[in-house]
Amino acid sequence: QVQLVESGGGLVQAGGSLRLSCAASGRTNSRYAMGWFRQAPGKAREFVAAISRGGAGTIRADSVKGRFTISRDNAKNTVHLQMNSLKPEDTAVYYCAAGDFTSFERDYGYWGQGTQVTVSS
Repeated sequence: QVQLVESGGGLVQAGGSLRLSCAASGRTNSRYAMGWFRQAPGKAREFVAAISRGGAGTIRADSVKGRFTISRDNAKNTVHLQMNSLKPEDTAVYYCAAGDFTSFERDYGYWGQGTQVTVSS
């Protein structure tokens, strides 16, 4: 019903920036809130940020407040995660998801395959 593809991951030095993008296709029609989650090796997937279907509301994890910004362009069916002041502990696979506007993984029904972000010290 909804397909999600992430892009923009890569290797960056601590203190640097990356901009992740998630392109949605299929039955979108601005029906869904969008979220970003991340998973480091050996750890559970954790919430990063979310944005409401209209783009007016956002939620961010405490660990990324002041550094990461989520935004969306409904005309292009795209959501972005601007990541600044990156730290080595931000290293993870980042996943885009579509669903309800919450911080809980269980409330998102559609997921991308993930994009690797590696931050070197």
